[in-house]
Amino acid sequence: MSECTHVAELPRPEPVPSAQTCAECLAVGSHPVQLRICLGCGHVACCDSSPFRHATAHHHETGHPIVRSFEPGETWRWCFVDGSIV
Repeated sequence: MSECTHVAELPRPEPVPSAQTCAECLAVGSHPVQLRICLGCGHVACCDSSPFRHATAHHHETGHPIVRSFEPGETWRWCFVDGSIV
């Protein structure tokens, strides 16, 4: 895993999750494949394997750089800006 400058900018503690699933998927009648939580604000959204890629859309809308897997037992984080696991 590599470090990026965005990790140091993350709020501590992590934000509270906004939901337990992708609200955008529910609104359009879709099913999220896997979930991610935005470590900038706590927004929970679906991954790029989901039809609507809401986590990536959230990054493009807000500029929040890092998400963490919101799947049970997974703790990895991804920086959209650096394109790497952090």
